[in-house]
Amino acid sequence: MDLDLEPYRRELTAYCYRMTGSFHEAEDLTQDVMLRAWHARDRYDPARASLRTWLYRIATNVCLSALENGARRPLPSGLGAPSDDPGAPLTPALDVPWLQPFPDARFDQGARTDLRLALVAAIQSLPPRQRAVLLLREVLELSAAEVAHQLDTTVAAVNSALQRARAAVAHVGPAEEVGDPGDPETRATVQRYVQAFEAADVPALVRLLTDDAVLEMPPVPLWYRGREDYGRFIARVFAMRGPGWSMRPLTANGQPALAAYAPEPGGGHALHTLQVLTVTRGLVAANVVFTDPRVLASFDLPLRIEDRDDRSSPPR
Repeated sequence: MDLDLEPYRRELTAYCYRMTGSFHEAEDLTQDVMLRAWHARDRYDPARASLRTWLYRIATNVCLSALENGARRPLPSGLGAPSDDPGAPLTPALDVPWLQPFPDARFDQGARTDLRLALVAAIQSLPPRQRAVLLLREVLELSAAEVAHQLDTTVAAVNSALQRARAAVAHVGPAEEVGDPGDPETRATVQRYVQAFEAADVPALVRLLTDDAVLEMPPVPLWYRGREDYGRFIARVFAMRGPGWSMRPLTANGQPALAAYAPEPGGGHALHTLQVLTVTRGLVAANVVFTDPRVLASFDLPLRIEDRDDRSSPPR
């Protein structure tokens, strides 16, 4: 039997990402799913399930197997209390399998609220089978009976797991409060943030923050909460790396994001971080700053830009 599996690759990658919290692992797992489905194509029965449902059954089993011995992927804010020392050593914790961002542009995901970093981080706190139930029911909108068949369990067990999963992630808050990258108010906020950052204007930047704004920087386990500590840390960054940064807009996890380029002594700018912003009612409520070279590479960002480069143009 000939099956056209490629149209499902993008959504399967997003599903595996939500399950594992790792974009790189999601790509590998999706490839495994495609190979398994291709080898099992003669056993697929369209009378019993749609091709999409069948693929998600394979993907769920692949993800659950991968998660059997794996540690959950957190953000720094999920590991302990915030720091009040903006001068604390920036020592990376390389033994922690940190949550990774999702490069929207590579998969045409657009502004998907179910890919938000905070939600994916919350999902990582769930046991693997609860993750699957939540995603299959809430995101993919399969029926309880279909999910029970996917997981070889009962409808009652699925409903119970869903209730527990919903309660565990309820603190993330309603998705409609988070600004869409295409929303004019959100875009204006991000543009003002860029202008303040490029001008090294810490007071202007702080005015764009919510009172309890969060700044975290995996793989450094430190994180900060509140305008004052956020601003003090950014002031430290400018003191260390100098002013004259260049920022390029993009999106990640259905959220506005910025590729930050630090000035180099001989001219030009070198890729430094990827900053994923959560904008709420015209203010920045959170900024997750990624420095892992593998994460930066997944966004196809140029490693260096010249001073004459158009700063308003997003990276490819």
